[in-house]
Amino acid sequence: MTTSLHPPLQGAPVLVVGAGIMGAGIAQVAAQAGHPVWLFDMREGAAAAACEQIGKTLDGLEAKGRIAAGQAQAVRARLQPLAALEQARGAALAVEAIVENLEAKRALFRDLEGLLGPQAVLATNTSSISVTAIARGLQAPQRLVGMHFFNPVPLMKLVEVVSGLQTDAAVAEAIFELSKAWGKVPVHAKSTPGFIVNRIARPYYAETLALLLEQAAAPQVIDACLRAAGFRMGPCELMDLIGHDTNYAVTNSVYEANFFDKRFVPSLVQREMVDGGLLGRKSGRGFYRYPEGASALAPAAHEALAPAASVTVHGEGPIAEALAAAAAPVCAGLGIAASRAAGSAWTGLAIDGARLVLTDGRCAAEIAADGAGADVVVFDRPVALSSAPGAPLATALAYAVAPQAGARWRAQAPAWLAALGCAPVALADTPGLVVARTVAMLVNEAADAVLQGVCTPEGADAAMKLGVNYPAGPFEWLSRWGAPGVIGVLQALDAHYRGERYRVSPWLRRQAVGC
Repeated sequence: MTTSLHPPLQGAPVLVVGAGIMGAGIAQVAAQAGHPVWLFDMREGAAAAACEQIGKTLDGLEAKGRIAAGQAQAVRARLQPLAALEQARGAALAVEAIVENLEAKRALFRDLEGLLGPQAVLATNTSSISVTAIARGLQAPQRLVGMHFFNPVPLMKLVEVVSGLQTDAAVAEAIFELSKAWGKVPVHAKSTPGFIVNRIARPYYAETLALLLEQAAAPQVIDACLRAAGFRMGPCELMDLIGHDTNYAVTNSVYEANFFDKRFVPSLVQREMVDGGLLGRKSGRGFYRYPEGASALAPAAHEALAPAASVTVHGEGPIAEALAAAAAPVCAGLGIAASRAAGSAWTGLAIDGARLVLTDGRCAAEIAADGAGADVVVFDRPVALSSAPGAPLATALAYAVAPQAGARWRAQAPAWLAALGCAPVALADTPGLVVARTVAMLVNEAADAVLQGVCTPEGADAAMKLGVNYPAGPFEWLSRWGAPGVIGVLQALDAHYRGERYRVSPWLRRQAVGC
């Protein structure tokens, strides 16, 4: 195949194979971008029914003023259901959106290769199967590329443009540019298990499942803490939405494809749910019951703030500055002034000898035993910290009390967190709490993806924000937190659990020493 695509893809006929939710969405987007679109499905009548439904959707958009008057009819005219695949001989691009089965996809692309012109581009919407493996056996494997859309296709902006070992760079670039013409934001990815989004996102579920296995907190608590960090949905409600059978299957697929790397090990908690048929919304029950879903987390009761003789804000950086700003009016109300100890090795507050410590990944018990004294409470990392004056430090913030702590500090620590503008949520004394360990692991996984050439840092950030609506990309978090801080949490987790799961990415280690 030559590196110059002919005919050009802009405005050229597009064949979409598979008239399910994804295939219909792809057909709609292509038709709205001005392409003649042929839709085919092996199920009799499925393509025609999908075209009819797309027309109704477009009529609704036009009635609401979301597309121009007359556009629905124009787009409908560009959509054509096919009764036989042979009717699509003139297609310049074929996009496959059939069942996630390697042999089924290989068979389809062998048929398409014999049917379409020698320079037609073949694209697979697979979310988990190797593009390299799908291309095996084709006469021209270099023209096969991944074009992974996200559901719902008309609304979700991200397209992962996935290159297999033999994908021609010009083919990948042509699909990249075409995706932009379709109003999408494409990112290049290498064909490795999970590509970008499904790989980097694994810790968002895995760390929550690990906390649940240890009985560190209830699903409702974990969800509240991560929503407070800016995530649109907590991991438990998100797994319920996806379906535990689907989420568990993807985890198993990524785990197996990575030669059973412990970073991706599936959870006994989720396997038990799948075995019991508690699949989430689709079955009426998962972590929560449906249609009710999760109830709002009730505000935790705590004592009134007691008088204090001295308050010192330790550490430096944005969180220490936010603590100092929040502590100033509280201390003024107590008739004292907070002092600063910017050079301290830890961040937090010292209140009459007791410590309120920003987590560095260690348990409160370990910090207490390491010379901090018995009265230690650790609190989670407020990654959604606002710089606006008077803004709350966190709407829900996890904290854990050292077992050695006295009764007075156990009662006063949440009172101080509340006075500082947080909604304190108690957790068992577990390393890294909720947000810090989850974000650290997301950053670490993204770092390994970059190390292995799966994507660029910019591609990872765009993919995670657009593909799964994360409040920030992993490398944006890294720039705010700093590599030494992320590594510190990961090393504390690794020391606590003694396994391969929390090993630090070599890419991240290099960032810490300025390489």
